[in-house]
Amino acid sequence: MRPVVFCSFVVLPAVLIFGTVPLIPSIVSSRHKVAAATSQPAPQMESVEQDMHEFMEYVFQPTYRRLRKNLNDQAAEGPSWKAIRSDALILAESCNLLFLRQPEADADDWIRHAAAARAGGSDMYKAAQSKDFPKTAAAFRSMLNHCNACHRQFEDGRHILKP
Repeated sequence: MRPVVFCSFVVLPAVLIFGTVPLIPSIVSSRHKVAAATSQPAPQMESVEQDMHEFMEYVFQPTYRRLRKNLNDQAAEGPSWKAIRSDALILAESCNLLFLRQPEADADDWIRHAAAARAGGSDMYKAAQSKDFPKTAAAFRSMLNHCNACHRQFEDGRHILKP
């Protein structure tokens, strides 16, 4: 091998790599110290929309409506599994946001309803992942039953969802 080629491809990379290895801990350490010295307190979760009806109308309702349509159109066109999985996951994960919005009265019931709806959404997502339409539809109805139980208790029976 020619000396220039050998130096270019073997010696120079080795010097660059092994010559800088001892410097890496000090570079990382100094960056960490600067970041720690200028860091702010960790952000806290907070609600953007305070009105529960508005929150439900714009977070849950559009997803619920798309999912209901996709599940009801199954007989005519066949299920759109990607859309069904997506909406099932969005609804299940959105139930976690309900934990931030506990009412002053009956907060334990609120948490129980939110957890049950989340579990139903999770079941629906898992059934949709396996493309099992009967299980997906049954999990959707189960999730809606949990949502409706909450609506009955906290909304005086208004906003009852239909499969």
